Amino acid sequence: MANDLNMVVLVGRLTRDPEMRYTNSGTAVLRFSLAVNRRKRSGDSWTDEVSFFDATVWGKQAESLNNYLVKGKQVAVNGELRQNRWEQDGQKRSKIEVVANSVQLLGDPSGGGSARAPQQSRPAYQQKPQNSGGGYDNGPKHDYSSGPEGFDDDIPF
Repeated sequence: MANDLNMVVLVGRLTRDPEMRYTNSGTAVLRFSLAVNRRKRSGDSWTDEVSFFDATVWGKQAESLNNYLVKGKQVAVNGELRQNRWEQDGQKRSKIEVVANSVQLLGDPSGGGSARAPQQSRPAYQQKPQNSGGGYDNGPKHDYSSGPEGFDDDIPF
């Protein structure tokens, strides 16, 4: 069935520091748990409801994120749901987890916990490349600091 779709987007906070492991072939696997809050009206009052999701990130992205993810850090996870099935003590068991395609760091750079690496305003893998003069950008250089047509006014709105 080519018309099936399996996609999930979650925004929440890490409930614990992530666990980094490697497969026998050397592929990085990063596992973490995410708490997603929801406000729900109950009569005349509001109550908070929390859902917990386990997530997994693979490969180079896992290695990069391991330096920035800490307990309490807010993240946005885009991925797909996978169901793991196994048998334990004669009972069939299953668990659904999120296999992340991308993870975005959100909120306070400190993340509510202590970081394992020096914090930057943007992680190194998201920094804008600097032109060192040897790249493809060989066009004319313009000074736009005084605005279009030489106006140095602030924007009027």
